[in-house]
Amino acid sequence: MDHSIFLAKFWGWYLIIFFLILSFNPKRIKQIINDLNDEKFLIIASFLAIVIGLLNILFHNIWQLNWKLIITLIGWLALFKGVVLFTFPKRTTSALKFINIKLVQVFYTLLFLTGMFLLNIAYGIVPM
Repeated sequence: MDHSIFLAKFWGWYLIIFFLILSFNPKRIKQIINDLNDEKFLIIASFLAIVIGLLNILFHNIWQLNWKLIITLIGWLALFKGVVLFTFPKRTTSALKFINIKLVQVFYTLLFLTGMFLLNIAYGIVPM
C-alpha cells in the first residue's frame, strides 16, 4: 500500500474518531487542557507529538499542491507542537488554553472536514 494512502486512512480515521469523542464528551477538552498543567502528562504528550510528527515526516514529506500536502502539514504541525510544548511548556499551555476556548467550534469543524476529506481520498467514496 502506498504510504500516502495509508497515512490518509490513518489521519482520516484519527481525526473522525477524535471529533466524535470531543462531540459526545466535551468535558474531555477541559480535562486535556487541565492535564497539560501536570508535568508528567506534558512530557508524555510532547514526546508522543514529536515521535508521531517525526515518523510522519520521515515517511511522508511530500510538498505537492494536492491532498498529500495535508498529510505532510499534519506531521510538521505535530512535530512543531511537540517541540514547542516540550521547550516552552508554560507559554504553550497558556496559548493552547486561549485558542481552545475561543476557537473550539472551528477546530471541531476542521477536524471533521479534514478527516472526511482524507477518508474520501483513501477509499474513493465520492469520485473526484
